[in-house]
Amino acid sequence: MQFTRLLKPPKHSFFLFGPRGTGKSTWVKQVLPKALTFDLLDTALALRLTRNPHELESLIGHRPAEQWIVIDEIQKIPLLLDEVHRLMENHRWYFTLSGSSARKLRRGGADLLAGRALQKNMEGFTFAELADEWDLNHALEWGSLPLIWTSRKNAAEILDAYLHTYLREEIREEGIVRQYPPFVRFLTIAGQMNGQVVNGSNIAREAEVPRASVDGYFSILVDTLMGHFLPAYQPRLKVRERAHPKFYWFDAGVARAAAGNLFQPLDSSVKGYSLESWIFHELRVYNEVARKHKKIAYYHTTGNQEIDFVIERTNRQGERPPHLVCLEVKLSKRWKSEWEKPARALAAEKGVKVDRMIGIYMGSETLRIHGFDIYPVNEFLRRLHAGDIF
Repeated sequence: MQFTRLLKPPKHSFFLFGPRGTGKSTWVKQVLPKALTFDLLDTALALRLTRNPHELESLIGHRPAEQWIVIDEIQKIPLLLDEVHRLMENHRWYFTLSGSSARKLRRGGADLLAGRALQKNMEGFTFAELADEWDLNHALEWGSLPLIWTSRKNAAEILDAYLHTYLREEIREEGIVRQYPPFVRFLTIAGQMNGQVVNGSNIAREAEVPRASVDGYFSILVDTLMGHFLPAYQPRLKVRERAHPKFYWFDAGVARAAAGNLFQPLDSSVKGYSLESWIFHELRVYNEVARKHKKIAYYHTTGNQEIDFVIERTNRQGERPPHLVCLEVKLSKRWKSEWEKPARALAAEKGVKVDRMIGIYMGSETLRIHGFDIYPVNEFLRRLHAGDIF
């Protein structure tokens, strides 16, 4: 079974980052079938290039300009970036540099390639990529990883193995944390709090780790591409606004694995956050592949009014207010008008311009209630990838 990914390859050198298991290597083979490939998971090759990065040129050999060279798992040898930069300049070869972590690269000098290599990102499957294979309930239960969709019956075991591989290869073997057990305790709490506002003190207490460690642990999850912060939107209105971000795992199934809930039914509240996670996943991927580059946030005031996602279509410029799209996501087959109140309240403020208010729910009818568009999940995702949302 082969799926067509939304991401299109650039016409010159690029980094391809993404969590492990999201299909980076498969995609590169599909779009660059004639490229010369070096896989740094090959221990002998990795040791050879670690000892002498300059040997990369001789391994490539005599090739004309504008030929593609792929280096997979580039984060294994950050020192190779200097050599890649030199070969780009001297031979005008194109490089695809893929990896599951930007952490070591950032420390090893990835900025040396700034302007010489674009950065592209790949995550799990989306609604548009799955097409006829799309199954909303399966998505909410198990997430977006390719293996979850090509081997559905083994979803729980695949996710369990995925988490253990991440802990072993990304965390333990790389020596990212000084003490391993506290990080594992943190990981469980973070999995349980997928899609919720980050309260470092509470997490530290529950995970039995110092408060300072929590920030470091979250930075590890972000650097290893396991999750994303969703910032609080602050349009500078008179009402006091919450400033703490939310944290979403890149994949609801992986969050479930981290929380230790793979082998028991999902609670409805957890499934609600799973739906939010999936919508955020689709927004991120669409924002990337459609090259929209829009700011995505959430909005929450001290009056306990929350909008799940706020997309800033245009930012504030001088006296011109920002233009926004507000999304409210509910795990319900019936829509309630009370869920519209936060977006309507924001739309009534003078300092912003809300262009669209949208509700996303598990029902089957498309509704429009006094300027508020309400879509079933599948219809919203269809419109999103058609460019009808932002």
